Amino acid sequence: MNYILFDGSSRDQLLPFTFTRPVADIRIGILSIREKWERILGSTTSTITEDYLANKWPMVELEQNIMINASFLPTPEFIAQIESLEENQAIFFEEDVVAFYALEDQEVDFSTYTALELAGEPFQIAHTWDIFSKNGDAIASDFELLTQEKESQPIPTSNNVINPENIFIEEGAKVEFATLNASTGPIYIGANSEIMEGSLVRGPFALCENAVVKLGAKIYGPTTVGPYSKIGGEVNNVVMFGSSNKGHDGYLGNSVIGEWCNLGADTNNSNLKNNYAEVRLWDYETEGFAKTGLQFCGLMMGDHSKCGINTMFNTGTVVGVSSNIFGSGFPRNFIPSFSWGGSAGMTTYKTSKAFEVADIVMKRRGIEFSEDDKEILGQVFEDTKKWRRD
Repeated sequence: MNYILFDGSSRDQLLPFTFTRPVADIRIGILSIREKWERILGSTTSTITEDYLANKWPMVELEQNIMINASFLPTPEFIAQIESLEENQAIFFEEDVVAFYALEDQEVDFSTYTALELAGEPFQIAHTWDIFSKNGDAIASDFELLTQEKESQPIPTSNNVINPENIFIEEGAKVEFATLNASTGPIYIGANSEIMEGSLVRGPFALCENAVVKLGAKIYGPTTVGPYSKIGGEVNNVVMFGSSNKGHDGYLGNSVIGEWCNLGADTNNSNLKNNYAEVRLWDYETEGFAKTGLQFCGLMMGDHSKCGINTMFNTGTVVGVSSNIFGSGFPRNFIPSFSWGGSAGMTTYKTSKAFEVADIVMKRRGIEFSEDDKEILGQVFEDTKKWRRD
């Protein structure tokens, strides 16, 4: 069977992260959504996404296909339904199409399909804040998936450990003279990653491959540090997708950080309003601020964005793609993509300069800033013009 992950109706609610990737490539827990499905199904997947992303993430259609809404994560009941799905059947949750069977080149008409109700409790990432607020459950699920029938590397005796049976260390990982408290959730330490001396880690926590926790960091779960990322200072309930850095002191809480981001030394964010009121976040679809239902909500930062030393972000700040923030004071709580500046005002960050930085940053990790990448960021630049003030 051929499996195809499609973006679904939640795509716009997951901006700015879906400006530069399909929904399937959002990381939550230890793995991306795509990686979860591929491990469970034992099959590679392709994608139906926005046209400008399709060169980098093309769809591969075969004679028989099952389409899966990528905003829905695998659960045991959902997996069983997927595996038993037959021709002209579709699974729904409320108004959302969750999965359906499609033949090659078939013009799908759901009025002719047998409608099935999604079994069990859905695990859906419908909004950006779901990425951090549901991260604990996702870490627990991925921990079980990745560690079953495997044996952890020994925990070095220099560490102070609580609930060692809930800690898994992959081959090549280094952790010495740290405190690891897995009584509140599992701790996963990925291949060739490192937790430096003096760090205090409370689960649920996922340190992905080749990622680093810097000296003396204080990490509260549920937190995920994506591959090739660095994190330090005080961190609480954060998801960092990958290849991003918060390497110094400063507080980051209830936040999501995309790829290729860098937070300067002593960057801090607020995750609670002074009046304890519900946090609102910028909604790209309505072009206004939407209720989150949360009292704690921090920073949402899209790919390739950076901030300078001593940057302060207000509660519920959304930063788009390829923005550069610096200076004193609090910038606006919505910073459009390709913005340059801070609280004193913003100008447009020209694509030529942004591409030059992206090329340098990615080369440092041995990755090419490809023509596809340029085309994607160029399209994001055009699509977000209306929100910039020049």
